[in-house]
Amino acid sequence: MSLFFPSTARLRWLGLPVLLVAALAARDAPAQAAPYSAAVAARFPEPAQHYDLPALAPERDDFTRNDELAELLARLVQSRPAGGTRIEHLAAGRSQAGVPIEALRFTRGEGRPTVLLVGQQHGDEPAGAEALLVVARALAGAELGALLDRIDVIVLPRANPDGAEWGSRVAANGFDINRDHLLLRTPESQAMAALSRRYRPVVVVDAHEHTVVGRYLEKFGAVQRNDMLLQYAMVPNLPPALARASEAWFRQPVLAALAQEGLRTEWYYTNSMDPENRRLSMGGVQPDTGRNVNGLRHAVSLLLETRGVGIGRLHLARRVHSHVVALRAVLASAAAHADELQALQRAADAQVATLACRGAVVVAAATTPQRRELLMLDPETGADKRVAVDWDSALELRTLVERPRPCGYWLAASEGAAVERLRALGLTVLPLAEPASLQAEAWVEQARGETARPDVRGRVADGQQTIVRVQVSLAPRELQAEAGSHYVPLDQPLANLAVAALEPDTQNSFFANRLIGGLDRAARVLVRPKGL
Repeated sequence: MSLFFPSTARLRWLGLPVLLVAALAARDAPAQAAPYSAAVAARFPEPAQHYDLPALAPERDDFTRNDELAELLARLVQSRPAGGTRIEHLAAGRSQAGVPIEALRFTRGEGRPTVLLVGQQHGDEPAGAEALLVVARALAGAELGALLDRIDVIVLPRANPDGAEWGSRVAANGFDINRDHLLLRTPESQAMAALSRRYRPVVVVDAHEHTVVGRYLEKFGAVQRNDMLLQYAMVPNLPPALARASEAWFRQPVLAALAQEGLRTEWYYTNSMDPENRRLSMGGVQPDTGRNVNGLRHAVSLLLETRGVGIGRLHLARRVHSHVVALRAVLASAAAHADELQALQRAADAQVATLACRGAVVVAAATTPQRRELLMLDPETGADKRVAVDWDSALELRTLVERPRPCGYWLAASEGAAVERLRALGLTVLPLAEPASLQAEAWVEQARGETARPDVRGRVADGQQTIVRVQVSLAPRELQAEAGSHYVPLDQPLANLAVAALEPDTQNSFFANRLIGGLDRAARVLVRPKGL
């Protein structure tokens, strides 16, 4: 079924608790009719492969429930897999409604690189979670178990259990979890960050679903044709070798595996919720999504999206199959390139750490406008329909703001919340035990405004909050840093995450999102403090 989940503002207007309204919506939601003709539906036959999942049982009218998912994971932990496989239960955290966020770690020994598979960050995109249950079983058995001689695999099937229960894209507080990987304001994004800190994956896969009809039918008179849309990390300051490996070692093998199954593919793209905006955009280039933040952690970071949003349970088996085929290909490639992936991550870590105090760093970038022709489907005949579109390409980024790369950043003693988030991202933050005189640069405010946080869909769902948009210039500052304040060095592997968080004039910065209380409470440090 497809559920309508009211916005946070609407819930407040109703005067009802979020959980109660969501439960009522789930109980009373009607089943959804097919949004297109039988000719379109015929283009998506069921796969020959059958998957034993609660959601695919005969007469089932919903998806695998949270309690069913927990039971399936528990059974796997209690099983006796062959080949020396050990299955560990990982309690990653709890959702805002108190539901456990659970993962399984499959391993056959120490020293192997880790692959992290994440599903259902958006609760109304169920196929990824269903597919990850299939993959977990295959890892526990002979089908994929042999890959564990080369890699460890962590399977987190459902990152947003509250949204899954209610059929909602967002979390209980109205936040889009997949725009919260830099700010870490939700327990769900914090749980995923904790897994990344602990296991430092070399490959991360984020399994989603994309809109099938909706605004594509309204704006282009067409239905989405592709079984899967794909993209990898495309964000400023990403080491180029990571992008090359993502394309050659992963995207190309995934495309080949899907084509062999007769499944159609394209680059990932989306469209604004504005009915007048017909421009199509590849996934955003902001350092806020799991795909891009994990790229800045120097993992090959892949987005897989099947055609599912807005069509309820239609073609669910095919959607699950598409994800399973792609995930198998990713795991096979990760095992084949295990040593190279570890070397790639180490090289990227070292390269970024050596850049401190020299050269330039990109603070903000944008996609490149192009024209493209895409294949969609005629909603009546089901025939391919060619659509010429304005296309924002993330394959080539345009630099909007570039600055000299500092040696690090200073944060006032009052900014403990920001320090906590930086450490949660995996960054080293050093306390100043004694007062210190620092050669620094201040950000000088030139203009200020307040706006909704934008993304390629229009605005980010963040509980109706706004951000501070500030224009700044740089000025020298002889900084007398008090004891108890903090220094964030950039001679560390994840330095580019610090840049993304601390340069104030971007929509994802800690300042813009009020995690830092003022421009005077942080500074760019030009010479590393002595003794640190």
